[in-house]
Amino acid sequence: MPNWNPLLIEELKSAVQNDPFWSDFLARFISGSSPYAIHLAIFVKPYLDLVLNGRKTIESRFSSRRIIPYERVNSGDVVLLKESGGDIVGLCRIAYAWFYKLDIHSWQTIREEYTQALCAQDPDFWEKRKAASFATLMQLCQVHKISPIKISKRDRRGWVCLHYSQQKLEGVEQ
Repeated sequence: MPNWNPLLIEELKSAVQNDPFWSDFLARFISGSSPYAIHLAIFVKPYLDLVLNGRKTIESRFSSRRIIPYERVNSGDVVLLKESGGDIVGLCRIAYAWFYKLDIHSWQTIREEYTQALCAQDPDFWEKRKAASFATLMQLCQVHKISPIKISKRDRRGWVCLHYSQQKLEGVEQ
């Protein structure tokens, strides 16, 4: 089972208690009736701020190997937004996810269709990712800024699945 701290849900529930959507949504996790997973995504600035203020509507993760979140994140899943070296400061849901095995055509599609939503107008963004072989793009929705919540994370992974739903565990190798 992934590294999951049930107390984190209680802290999150408290952080969103004045938001009817998130209060109800997180209550379903506590009751065990949610079919969605919870992910922890590490962000650097300025991208974290761009997500929280609604300008960045698509998150991307590029890699040279098939690593999470590639083919492991789904519509409806919850993503906790953590600042690199800091706290969880927001949460959102995945409206839709696209997975690419990168080639000249998929690179062109991603750059033409998603540059603005990715807030990736700086050529340096693309230069840093040019060696990637795989890409996950995720349309974000229901972004909600919260008071900071501490979480212990000491490794360098930029994406961690904290909790899989029971439905998603069926047929998935651990």
